[in-house]
Amino acid sequence: MIEVLLVEDDAPTRWRLQDALGATGEFAVTAVATVTEARTHLCEAVPRVLLTDLQLPDGHGLDLIRETRHRHPETEIMVISILGDEESVIAAIRQGATGYLLKDAFPTDIAATVRDLVAGHSPISASIARFIVRRTQVQPAAAPAPQGLNTARLTPREIDILWGIAKGFSYADIAGHLGLSRQTVPGHIKNIYRKLEVNTRGEAVFEALQQGLIRL
Repeated sequence: MIEVLLVEDDAPTRWRLQDALGATGEFAVTAVATVTEARTHLCEAVPRVLLTDLQLPDGHGLDLIRETRHRHPETEIMVISILGDEESVIAAIRQGATGYLLKDAFPTDIAATVRDLVAGHSPISASIARFIVRRTQVQPAAAPAPQGLNTARLTPREIDILWGIAKGFSYADIAGHLGLSRQTVPGHIKNIYRKLEVNTRGEAVFEALQQGLIRL
């Protein structure tokens, strides 16, 4: 069973998400409504997945994401949000979130998205991906151009792997596409994280787009 901590203050939404995950028989869901309750639970147990809203009654989900990423780096973090809240989702990615789930997603999509997250993918909706691309492309006229675009000095192989991460491929998929051993991919990804000065897949994709290393 995959332990999931669900943090959502809207009761109907919380029940719907909990039911969608529980119905699969794969997830053991603990559902809470506030940052305080979430912090209490995180002191007692470390979930495999933190699924959290951002606007909560007693605080902001960004703080919870940042704390969880720092204290429990092995926990996968997914944001629950609504269409039109792209700026908040980008902020969550910067703090350590690696996935994004729409509140009105279909039950089957809810389970599939969390399943993809646990499998090592970074499920981010097309609307968020387009928002990132648009914001990356629209730069102030006076802004200095990046030094050769590849300011992190990634190798061509690392850029190929980074593109695979952005597309949501698993490590096995990336290895197969590039003709690499499955065991070598994590080492390349560690180098990518170090060069980009990031800690998660979401951050790596965001920084790569910012620097013009990849395009979605």
